[in-house]
Parts: sequence; structure tokens; C-alpha cells
Amino acid sequence: MTDAAAAPDDHRLAAALADEAGRLLVALRVEGTDLHPTLLKDEGDRRAHRFLADRLHAARPDDGLLSEEGIDTARRLGRERVWVVDPLDGTREYGEAGRTDWAVHVALAVDGVLAAGAVALPARGIVLATEPPPPPPASSGARLRVVTSRSRMPQAATRVADALDAELLPLGSAGAKAMAVVLGEADVYAHAGGMYEWDSAAPAAVALAAGLHVSRIDGSPMRYNRPDPWLPDLLVCRPELADVCLAALERW
Repeated sequence: MTDAAAAPDDHRLAAALADEAGRLLVALRVEGTDLHPTLLKDEGDRRAHRFLADRLHAARPDDGLLSEEGIDTARRLGRERVWVVDPLDGTREYGEAGRTDWAVHVALAVDGVLAAGAVALPARGIVLATEPPPPPPASSGARLRVVTSRSRMPQAATRVADALDAELLPLGSAGAKAMAVVLGEADVYAHAGGMYEWDSAAPAAVALAAGLHVSRIDGSPMRYNRPDPWLPDLLVCRPELADVCLAALERW
């Protein structure tokens, strides 16, 4: 998948933890039907983070951790291996009954390069991981689709859609968007509206394992465990579409 080294157990651990955290969140969603959506989302974030942090500390005590819901410190910068997790990606969608476009992200970066990862789509009962890698998505032969935000229309997506004469597909979380490309439900995910390392790490790892093009929107590679976790843009697409997508985004 990448030049970074990961043990087979790292791939299995990422998949197992994403799956278990997802099951925890599904159970909480069922139990918390009487909770206000804000309380449900906050409790989901808290429980999933605590579960992942505890399990990773027990399984990989010498590794670093960067979590959206954790307290970040400079300690991770001195670690060769760092887990980058988003315990609940798409909290808005999680709080809306019936929505399935939310995710759990678990990824491992070694020397800043993605080495293993998994994305769970718990409401769909799906876990996609770097080992075994997802098969390359087959072209549907239909009109191309570019995933975009539900709540706003980022210019990156519209520029790419115009260049490809594609239709836009609104979805929730970053993980759900990237996995739509992995699953062949969409062809491109182009984002330039701002995100952090935990938003893209696991989706990027799984997409790379599936043989998709993954990069910044200027074509440069994704790098992780940097002092500032702000990593604002991402392009995931079918390899044969990469040149057109990058050309559409080159003057961003």
C-alpha cells in the first residue's frame, strides 16, 4: 500500500477497533433515542474516544496517538509510530435518525506515512481496511459522480464535477465520502474546505490500499503526525481521472 512498514497485526488491530467502536456507537444510538441529538453526539464522541484510546494504549503502549477527541501534546512527535483516529466522523449525521453516512477512523502512520488503517461504516455494517485491501472499484459505465458536502457546496467539488461533466452526490462524513469512491458508488472525492489529519488518515489509507489515487489537491502526498494537524485538502479518485481532477484544481 505504502512504503511504510506495518505488521500484519497492525492491519488487524485497526480493523477490529474500528469495528468494535462502530458497534458501540450503534448500540448507543439505539439506547439513546430519548436523548437530545447534541447529548447523543457528545456521548458518542466521548465513549468511542475512550474505547479507542484505552485499547490502543493496551495493545501498542509505545506508539503515539492523535485523536480528534483527545488532548494533543508534543509527545507524539517523538514517536515513529502514531495512531491517528477519529472516534466518530460525521457527528451531525450520527445524531440524525436513520442516516448511515457517518464513520469511525483508525489509522497508523509510520514516520509520517500511512501504513495501516480501517474505516467502519457502522450503520451499514461495513468495515473497509488495508488488509485485506478492498478490490479496485469497477466503473459503472454511468455518468461520473463527485461526492460533496451535504450542508455546503465546496468549490473543489464543483470545479472537478464541471471538468468531468459529473453529477454531485451529497454525503455526510469525510469517511463516508471517501468510502463511496472505494465502494464504486462515486468516482471522485475532492475537498479543500479544511480538515485535520484525523479526518483523512484512515480514509486515505484504505483508498490507497484499493489502488485509488490519493493526494493533496496540488498532487503532493499526504503526510501525517506533523506538529500542526491541520491538513485542509484531499483528493481521492479513480486513477484514470487524477490528471483531469488535478488540472481542475491547480489554480486553487
